[in-house]
This record gives sequence, structure tokens and C-alpha cells, in this order.
Amino acid sequence: MKKLLIIVLCMTFLVPLNVRAQEDVTPNAKSAVLIEATTGKILYQKNAQEKVAIASLTKMMSQIIILEHIEQGKIKWDDIVTTSSNAAGYGGTQIYLQPGEKMTVEDMFKGVSMASANDAVVALAEYVAGTEDNFVKLMMEKAKQLGLKNTNFVNPTGLDQEGHYSTAEDLAIIARELVLNHPKILEFSSLYEDYLRENTNNKFWLVNTNKLVRFYEGADGLKTGFTDNAKYCMTVTAKRNNMRLIAIVLGEEVSKVRNSETTALLDYGFQSYSAKKLREKGTTIDKIKLEKSNKKEMELILEEDIQILEDANSRNNEYQEKVKLNSYTLPIKAGDVLGKIQIYTGNKLISEYNLLAKEDAKKQNFISHFSNNFKRIILGE
Repeated sequence: MKKLLIIVLCMTFLVPLNVRAQEDVTPNAKSAVLIEATTGKILYQKNAQEKVAIASLTKMMSQIIILEHIEQGKIKWDDIVTTSSNAAGYGGTQIYLQPGEKMTVEDMFKGVSMASANDAVVALAEYVAGTEDNFVKLMMEKAKQLGLKNTNFVNPTGLDQEGHYSTAEDLAIIARELVLNHPKILEFSSLYEDYLRENTNNKFWLVNTNKLVRFYEGADGLKTGFTDNAKYCMTVTAKRNNMRLIAIVLGEEVSKVRNSETTALLDYGFQSYSAKKLREKGTTIDKIKLEKSNKKEMELILEEDIQILEDANSRNNEYQEKVKLNSYTLPIKAGDVLGKIQIYTGNKLISEYNLLAKEDAKKQNFISHFSNNFKRIILGE
């Protein structure tokens, strides 16, 4: 069953810019990438597929696993985690957990998100998966689900270890997954300062290692890192005027340069592009008639916002929307994918979005089918 619907919209068409040909925005970074979060479009890249040590940017994947377990009800924010000797003995950045010390999942997660605490992320990893090694297996399973081809995790911290690496491009995919599908992270990563053990004699002041959340307009995350092999690394996300950018720089020799080049990446993105929302998630795009069903028709709704990334220097052009419907069999469940809406400019496909069934529909039983047919005959339909 196929159908085609074309709607012409007057909009501004995105013409990708060849950034590297114009300017190296991150001259001191070993590799870098800038993406727009909603569309996933790459706006800038430099050695983006080069495998490198990534330091604590690793923890973005650890955070995804932890948040998934919370969202699935497997663990809770107010669960009490007992720190193991293994977790307490980790070097690098810490919140100085002691063996046997008890702390909530929420406070440990805060320590990971703001202070990049190795001891806290290992304690949480052990709580989630039983052992650190089991947790790393979950990280790699998630990497496979996300389609990462140039990433290998050996630990949940990012401390230098042979065989532990990723790329700027893969990290952008991880960061996008974290921000879009687990937005709770931003409640933690956007905080500039807070406290742990607040009602004890060991009150601990947390200051976010990501200074841009305080000094860059719209910045609300995401992760910093440093090791001898990785040097200074950073992932920053910022949102302005309905557009969220994710900027990553890797292999910087100096932390201030890391911050300034990440800022330059974000400035470039916000100055050069803007986002236009064409339709909102949940909007009814089309309707299909159902045969031999308890429903006469089914509304098809958008799975997500239709957002178009526009080049600030481009001129107005026309967009076309084409709706393509899938064949279906009853029963249908709410949320089943029944088609796609494709966004074109001219003959060029820009993006496509799933169309979902708005509600359940099931097969009509014999009595209902006979009754409906009889009504149609009586009414002359």
C-alpha cells in the first residue's frame, strides 16, 4: 500500500560549508568535531575518525549505562551504594570515597558529572553490573547498538590503558545519545558548584571541571578529561534559539587552549547556522483507512520534531514533504512505524522521520464485521 503526499514549504535550504577550506577553527587540537544535536549533522570536523585516547570523555558512555538502569527501574536515585576497596583505590580525579563509605546513587552520579570522579564512577559501575569488567561489557554492547566502529572501552573511567580508545566522531554519537535520550544528565552537568556529604564533618565542595557552563551562554554540559596520553579533552553542549550544538576537541596540550578552541567551535556553529522547526513531535501528518478493523482509520503522527538546519548565508528555497506509507497487518499497536515523511529540496533528500500509529487497532470479529456491513447496506454506503 503506497501513497504520496507533496507539500511545498518556503524555507531556507542548508548549503553545507567546507569549514576546513576556509579556516581551521581548532589549530591546536589533535582532532575535533562539531555537530547539531537534533539532526546529527556534522558542521565541522578535523581528523574526526582518528583513534585516540579519550580520558574521562569515556564517562559519557558510563553515564548512559547508569541512566538506562535508573530509567528502567533497575536501580534508584536514592539507593545507597557501598564503596569497595577497588573503587576507593582509583587514582586521578576523585571525591575521596573511603572503603565502606556509603553514598546515594544521586550523589555519586553528581560526583561523576561535575568532578569527573573516578572512584564514584567505579563504585556505580560495580553497583550496576556487579563488577567493573561486567560494566565494561555493557559499555561495549551499547557501543555496538550505537554503531560505533572505532571505539573500544577497557575501563569505565578513561584512565590510560592499552586498547582503550575512541574518535571524535564516535564521541559525538555518544554525546548525542546522552543529551537527546537521557536529558536528565543536563540537570547535573549544568551545575557549576554544589556539595557532597553536606551534613557531615567531611563536607566536600564540588566545582564543575567544565568552566564553560558558567562562562558560555547556553552551555549546560557535558564532560572534560585529561590523561598523559589523551592530553586535554572536552565535550561541550550548548543550546541557543532552539538549536543545540555539541563540540568536541581532543589532544589539546593546554587546558586554556582547549577551552578557547571549544568556544571557537561553538561560536562558529551559532554564527553560521540556525535551526527551523517545521513540525512538532506528535503532529498528525496523514490518515489511513483500515479494513476489517475496529477502527475505520488511523492517524499517523510524527515520532520526533522535524527540524531543518539552515546555513545562515543561504537564500530562500522550497522544501517538499513526501509521505510514504508502509504496508500493515492487524493488529496495530500505538507507536508502530507505519510510514515515513521525507524532506526534500529539489531532488535531494535532506532527512526523513518515522510516522507512528497514534493508537491501537485490532481485527474485527465476525459479529462486528457482519454488523458493520449490514449498517453500510442499510445506509446505502
